[in-house]
Amino acid sequence: MLIDTTRREFLQIALATAAIAGTGSLAGWTRAMAQQAMTEDDLLAFEPLGNVTLAHITDMHAQMKPVYFREPSVNIGVGEVAGLPPHITGKDFLSTFGIEPGSAAAYALTSVDFSALARTYGRMGGIDRIATIVNRIRAERPNNTLFLDGGDTWQGSYTTYQTKGADMVELMNALKPDAMTGHWEFTLGQDRVEEIVEGLPFPFLAGNVRDTEWEEPAFESTAYFERGGVKVAVIGQAFPYTPVANPRWMFPKWSFGIREEDVQAHVEAARGEGAGLVVLLSHNGFDVDRKLASRVEGIDVILTGHTHDALPEAVKVGKTLLVATGSNGKFVSRLDLDVGADGVKDFRYRLIPVFSDVITPDPETAALIDKLRAPYADELARVIGSTESLLYRRGNFNGTFDDLICDALLSERDAEIALSPGFRWGTSLIPGADITVEDIHTQTSMTYPEAYRSEMTGQLLKDILEDVADNLFNVDPYYQQGGDMVRVGGLGYTIDPTAAMGSRITAMTHLKSGDPIDPAKSYVVAGWASVNEGTEGPPVWDVVEAHIKAKGTVSVSAHDAVKVVGI
Repeated sequence: MLIDTTRREFLQIALATAAIAGTGSLAGWTRAMAQQAMTEDDLLAFEPLGNVTLAHITDMHAQMKPVYFREPSVNIGVGEVAGLPPHITGKDFLSTFGIEPGSAAAYALTSVDFSALARTYGRMGGIDRIATIVNRIRAERPNNTLFLDGGDTWQGSYTTYQTKGADMVELMNALKPDAMTGHWEFTLGQDRVEEIVEGLPFPFLAGNVRDTEWEEPAFESTAYFERGGVKVAVIGQAFPYTPVANPRWMFPKWSFGIREEDVQAHVEAARGEGAGLVVLLSHNGFDVDRKLASRVEGIDVILTGHTHDALPEAVKVGKTLLVATGSNGKFVSRLDLDVGADGVKDFRYRLIPVFSDVITPDPETAALIDKLRAPYADELARVIGSTESLLYRRGNFNGTFDDLICDALLSERDAEIALSPGFRWGTSLIPGADITVEDIHTQTSMTYPEAYRSEMTGQLLKDILEDVADNLFNVDPYYQQGGDMVRVGGLGYTIDPTAAMGSRITAMTHLKSGDPIDPAKSYVVAGWASVNEGTEGPPVWDVVEAHIKAKGTVSVSAHDAVKVVGI
């Protein structure tokens, strides 16, 4: 199509202003001269180093096709990590990493001018493009490359919900990762996870998951590989708070945790087996992994996931390198390591942006994607309405797509207050776009989607907000149990992330009446994604579809009902 050709030609020039590259000395980013034409070759160019190459993806959330995904404008860090990457956003992020405003890198890595830049640079991701990148790395370094998947792979789309993960499993099997770990995978249920894992042609590593009956490992902890004459140990770390963030009843025979002592033991065992390089394939989240790296000796690299952070430089903690690859297929990380008898001598890192209009799709992978989606193509493309405003999710306190979901819960469930979970997954829609069934499911597709309606006291509402705030803003990363703040509709409040537990939330207000929330009064509350077994209600995607149909065209502005102080 003409528009695709035009954008591709434009990007070949525009991307030259911001080639994303890091170096072993953390020197920052280099940019090609604006006069040069950026081709796929330029975008993937990398000067090999050493004897081992790690390629990493994480938090795909079943997004097979290219997407828009707006990075957060608010990502607050507390305690020792306040103001440290990844807890810098927007213009501060651009300044810290020396990124030119309006550049391709600015679009890929921040929320600044997102809608305008999205029209310029187009969508990102697509597993067929990722296949092109990985295949190229493997062809260049056939005896040196390990390709690792950090999890959150089998959940997040209409088709994955319909197939119970089978479509993404087939697709990832075709990409042939060397190992993976997990989080949302477990919400398929224990029996289904065991069935899939048994049939995988590569190891599913989760050394921190135990069988509750015998306290034995539920999965392999470590896999060993020979790459470039180096014995490499890959240790898997699933999301440690899965039973807290997700329904415990879906996997009753497994227990989780950070299990720092076990990680240390796995590292020591790997060294005892002669491993010259130890890699932790982790779904802990960045701050948890930063703390873990400071306390567990002997880890050379942590490939981190869960918090969806994308950083253009590896972060060094002691002797450990932390790599954050983002989410939704927007990036592939490449880390080359020079490993000698005494350990890692040098490294070279690049966060590769997957600009879908620059990187050629791998034809075999593209054909498989089309085959997997074909039975659902008509429903995926069914238009429900359109949006006049940017719809996005990611951010500590609110996203406009979450506001739309809250509006739907209020209207369709006849409620005074709406609660929507602070999930980090969910793609973006730019102004003027149609809203399809597929778009709704990128925000809602999960195995416990019931939209409940119940009464809650004002005190219970405060307790819920305080509990989630402590999960997000606890100064000890080991007590941060996942997600952003619960999104609210019909309710305003003030939050001080730096305050003590139980004292962060004040000035709770019922927006319709303007009255303060009465701790003793009961309010009709609608929400979804309850972790309680037996929750009743229609699936949230039906609720959202009905609301959008009634509106036809939606317009959602970022609200100011949540006021942040103390930062």
